[in-house]
Amino acid sequence: MMMEEIDLHDRQRGGVPQGATSVTISDPEAKPSKMASDPMGTGGPPADDEGNGTLSRAATAIGNFMSTLERGGGQKEEERIIYLNDPIKNSQSKYLHNSISTAKYNLVTFLPKFLAEQFSRYANLFFLFTGIIQQIGDLSPTSKFGTLVPLGIVLFASGVKEVVEDTKRHRQDAEVNARFVKCLKGSEFVPKRWREVQVGDIVRIENGEFFPADLILLSSSEPDALCYIETSNLDGETNLKIRQGLTETADVLTPEAVARLHGLIKSEQPNNSLYTYEGLLRLGNKSIPLDPQQLLLRGAQLRNTRWVYAIVVFTGHETKLMRNATAAPIKRTKVERMVNTQIIFLFLILLAMAVFCSIGALVRQLNNPFEKTLLLYTSNAWAMFPQNILTYIILFNNLIPLSLIVTMEAVKFVLGGLINTDLDMYHEESDTHAVARTSSLVEELGQVDYIFSDKTGTLTRNIMEFKMASIGGVAYADVVPEDKKIRVDEKGHEVGYYDFKQLLEHKKTHANAPLIREFVTLLAVCHTVIPEVDEEDPSNIIYQASSPDEAALVKGAQQLGGFFHTRRPKSVTIKLDGRDLEYEVLNVNEFNSTRKRMSLLVRTPEGKIKLYIKGADTVILERLAKEGNGYVEQTCGHLEEYATEGLRTLCIAYRDISNEEYAKWAGIYEKAATTINNRQDELDKAAEMIEKDLILIGATAIEDKLQDGVPDTIATLALAGIKIWVLTGDRQETAINIGYSCKLLNLETSLIVCNESTHFETKEFLEKKLLAVKAGLGMGAPMRRTTWFDRLLGKKERRFDKDAEVDLEPLALIIDGRTLDFALEDDIKFTFLELATLCKAVVCCRVSPLQKALVVKLVRKNVDESVTLAIGDGANDVGMIQAAHVGIGISGQEGLQAARSADFAIAQFRFLRKLLLIHGGWAYARMSKLILYSYYKNITLYLIQLWFAIDNGFSGQTLFETWSSVSSYNVLWAVAQPIAIGIFDQYVSARMLDRYPQMYNLGQRSIFYNHKVFFSWLVNSFYHSAMVYYLWRAVVWSSGGAIMGDGRVADNWSIGEMVYATDLVVIGWKAALTVDIWVKFTWVAIVGSVLLFLVLFPIYAIIGPLIKLSPELFGINQAMFGNAVFWLGLLLFPIAANLRDFTWKYAKRTYFPKSYHIIQEVQKYNIPDYRPRMEWFRKAVHKVRMIQRLKRQRGFAFSQNESGQAGLIRAYDTTRRKPRG
Repeated sequence: MMMEEIDLHDRQRGGVPQGATSVTISDPEAKPSKMASDPMGTGGPPADDEGNGTLSRAATAIGNFMSTLERGGGQKEEERIIYLNDPIKNSQSKYLHNSISTAKYNLVTFLPKFLAEQFSRYANLFFLFTGIIQQIGDLSPTSKFGTLVPLGIVLFASGVKEVVEDTKRHRQDAEVNARFVKCLKGSEFVPKRWREVQVGDIVRIENGEFFPADLILLSSSEPDALCYIETSNLDGETNLKIRQGLTETADVLTPEAVARLHGLIKSEQPNNSLYTYEGLLRLGNKSIPLDPQQLLLRGAQLRNTRWVYAIVVFTGHETKLMRNATAAPIKRTKVERMVNTQIIFLFLILLAMAVFCSIGALVRQLNNPFEKTLLLYTSNAWAMFPQNILTYIILFNNLIPLSLIVTMEAVKFVLGGLINTDLDMYHEESDTHAVARTSSLVEELGQVDYIFSDKTGTLTRNIMEFKMASIGGVAYADVVPEDKKIRVDEKGHEVGYYDFKQLLEHKKTHANAPLIREFVTLLAVCHTVIPEVDEEDPSNIIYQASSPDEAALVKGAQQLGGFFHTRRPKSVTIKLDGRDLEYEVLNVNEFNSTRKRMSLLVRTPEGKIKLYIKGADTVILERLAKEGNGYVEQTCGHLEEYATEGLRTLCIAYRDISNEEYAKWAGIYEKAATTINNRQDELDKAAEMIEKDLILIGATAIEDKLQDGVPDTIATLALAGIKIWVLTGDRQETAINIGYSCKLLNLETSLIVCNESTHFETKEFLEKKLLAVKAGLGMGAPMRRTTWFDRLLGKKERRFDKDAEVDLEPLALIIDGRTLDFALEDDIKFTFLELATLCKAVVCCRVSPLQKALVVKLVRKNVDESVTLAIGDGANDVGMIQAAHVGIGISGQEGLQAARSADFAIAQFRFLRKLLLIHGGWAYARMSKLILYSYYKNITLYLIQLWFAIDNGFSGQTLFETWSSVSSYNVLWAVAQPIAIGIFDQYVSARMLDRYPQMYNLGQRSIFYNHKVFFSWLVNSFYHSAMVYYLWRAVVWSSGGAIMGDGRVADNWSIGEMVYATDLVVIGWKAALTVDIWVKFTWVAIVGSVLLFLVLFPIYAIIGPLIKLSPELFGINQAMFGNAVFWLGLLLFPIAANLRDFTWKYAKRTYFPKSYHIIQEVQKYNIPDYRPRMEWFRKAVHKVRMIQRLKRQRGFAFSQNESGQAGLIRAYDTTRRKPRG
């Protein structure tokens, strides 16, 4: 379970209230001292500034470790002691094994968990109660096992389905547990299965391998024990992150050296915080602090590093990854919850019928002369009253359809299989198909109101490409569109874009050639990228960057002729125009979210000192020199064009620095770097002093590549009435930029940006904006009034209406993680939610995994009748995936945690379109008809028993034989019709559902299945059952019962089976009127069921009496099938009963058509779609407004770590040979 409520002030202090339930993923900002430099775990070392970096890190880690030991009001928390190279001592602690299980059941828990889940359904509970009272004496008018046997079959079928689905999970677990890793044994590394790995083992992980447990990094093939890891399994990000071992163990580079290590690790206890770790490594008398930079998490993968040595600290279900993989919650769909409610209604109707018939029996027993004077029932008539109620409950028990639950489960299982085998949702590149991991939720896909999506890896690929450049006022592009090619305007000026090939020519011959060379040099030099030689292809250089933006710019420089190939601790070497040029790196002013820029001071090969700088246009343009900048206007125009395309932009500038100015500034910088308090602020002030009087070179544009089809998918889902919220750990500028490029935000959208620093500022801002929006509405907010029925069901007062119609310009709410902390507090959360529900889109930036889950739960609990869907691809998305009604994981990469914890897994976000609009829309419509039809057929049959009870003096006599009629009704004769409807029916085709996404609203508003529709079918059941019974009663009474061919009087069993056969034809006709599409199985199910009865029943009527199972049927064949009256009634009575239904269906479609009726006719007659296209008109109308908004906020291409890179690049020398280990 997720933590329901939490004191957010405690959370900011790093504390959790006593007794709070563990959360799915810990808040990464819960440890400010540890995560200030990297709050979202994007990798990179902590903020080690030159001078006192190591000492500062040590002091911080020791302080945090001591605070861990002292938590809990001064009580010492037990730490985990792990001995190096001492398996005997480690085994005494009996640490958990490394085998994992993500399955729902095991041999011990299957029966209790399965039965608890099954009997949480009221129908199964009712039939268990009925089956028990059937065993009491002579209460039952039917067989004692007439209910328990079918119930057992239903439970068995459900159990088989659960076992099949859970076996897949067990098989996946077995594959993971059987992987091999090299473990130290003596002085050599030997293969060992993952499940056999123990705490304290020292392992060797090689390039491309996954970490089998949580490890502490000792050493690696890289300098200073650095290594690169990919955490896409954890957070969905494919950019590599850097981890660094301790200096004290960095020189342990051989198996023999590792085997000589002796000491111990004092570690924190296992917990679920992915982004924190505290511990101490003791070697001899020396204690060295451990922090998250040494932690390698299970599920991450070693990349571009030949090997690492590491020691196991947490195994199996104690690893941080598995601590986040909470048990899958039991989810109930909106339709299932309504079924449960309606089963209560049916039970009350059944109870009313039982009481009515019992009162009738009591009146008869008290007043009938025969029973009063001869049978003397008067004395015990009152005592028999309760028994009569139970008898009638048994008699009418099938009013609640026993087969409904198992039919629903079977149909859902097949619908899940259709999702699994849909080739339209198969991703060929990754060889991944869609997977319905939990088929129980298929119809919920057709009723989704809110989608909560991660950004990185879900909407975007996290792959950056260098697309465009503006240099000296001239625009260049990798690929130039036809409408952007160079042309001469009416003023005689060249306008448009050159391509990159022409740029290379311009670098030699154009008037801007010196500026172009400066531009290329800046891109190749001003960065913190580390070049790695590809071992398989030495001519290939792999760039290791803290962000994909950085790597894209360096690759862009290479494309333009500036090849960066060597980094040394104090210099970088590039190849420009065939010459190797070495630039001495003097100082690095790092990027952070306040500065929005980074700069590098270098000494050129000519001995000059230059400042190279790149950053957001807002901060670069205001620092330009007053003279010498003749390209500002043209560059700004290009920036607006790039932003219109959804590209991420940077401005590029430089400045020449004199030796005297640099010497003076270097002293200021050195003093700032050695400051103890507020070091980062002092460094920022020092950078501000040198980053002035800049000369603008131009701008770059990078495309953050979206997943294929994302913009169209989001636009289509928005047309379907689904509101999309993006919950991302990215910065605000990046998230807004992606919002525009993926069509979540459009030209008409007004942004409400909420970045407040205190509780009261947040409250004031949200309340002010809400009042302004309400004023624009001119009506009340979408608050739903709480009725007496809601209060009876225990619903809270504050409920918001998801279907409220608001006539308002499109709004989008943008809120950052810190402000969201305040917005989720009790006194603000409803204001925040009310404002958010009025917006077309919501973007939450820099949010933690816990915040993602809390936002989903806020909407789920407080927006009335809403259905939420969460989609993500990393372990940080598991919380919201499990908190939502439907969880979808993006798969396609091995072992993705989100996909394994989700209800459905798809390879690409674009597949969500078909999954919801088509599979979801069909599943909802099919399940609605299946449920209503199942109710209808059962109520129609068993209400006949009520009409018969009135005629038989409420004696409790049944009209139908038990085994051939009552027990076999839902198993044999009336089982195929609902299955055919549930699997094959299509109210419109897939093409129509995709063309008209507005029809998805039918599911959102529960048009096909709601209480009104349920009661209309219920009334129809009463009507049909009365028609069938009383038409036959009229025939029998009019002839005095002499309806046999030879004039004999028919007995009640003969009449009962004639009524029963007629009922089968009536429900067959009703099924024919219900289905929208006829396939072969539909014909077999509807027509074949009646024919099957007419063939098999006569055979059973012969065999049943012989084996003394059904003696009532002796001689019935001649009475029924040899009787012309029976065949005439079988032909005419069903038509008479269904004539009203046919007439109403005709009138409704002709005079009161619904939207889907019209679409059905469009489909039937292939009518062309003449809807006007307004896209170009809207673009023209809102062009000015768009440009004004783009000037206010433009995404810039920085998503790297905010600090720590300067110290890292000083440690690297790519010319050194790496150890082989």
